[in-house]
Amino acid sequence: MKLENNWRYKNLESLEKDSWRPTPKEESYLVITMHELRKKQLNDFTIEDLRIMIGQNIGLPFLVPLAIEQLEKNILVEGDFYEGDLLKNVLGSDPEYWKSEKTNWQTVTELFLSNEQTLDEFDTTRNIKNGWKEEFKKFRNINSGV
Repeated sequence: MKLENNWRYKNLESLEKDSWRPTPKEESYLVITMHELRKKQLNDFTIEDLRIMIGQNIGLPFLVPLAIEQLEKNILVEGDFYEGDLLKNVLGSDPEYWKSEKTNWQTVTELFLSNEQTLDEFDTTRNIKNGWKEEFKKFRNINSGV
């Protein structure tokens, strides 16, 4: 997907040309947050904003490139949960997106492999490390014939 130069200064609603219905007040925190983030300028997204939306497979063509930029700076960049939570959500996002965006898939694959020692040596729980590895194994298989 070729993006215009000023796409970072737009929100998902305008980029996708899709406005969601107003958010009912009694919705969950996650639903309310997703609705609000669709109206937020992408340039103002935090790591946590990226983690939430990518984790829900929302706006991937626009948000994955931003996430990759952050992961290139620090593979263990974190939202509100734990170091490396953005990586886990990127790896676990919609396989159909990655099948159509092989360049981004290749970039994330290379990024993971080049940081494997950092991830292995990082002081965190076994569950978190296993989560990265399990997600990467599935992720790598998406386009393994490429």
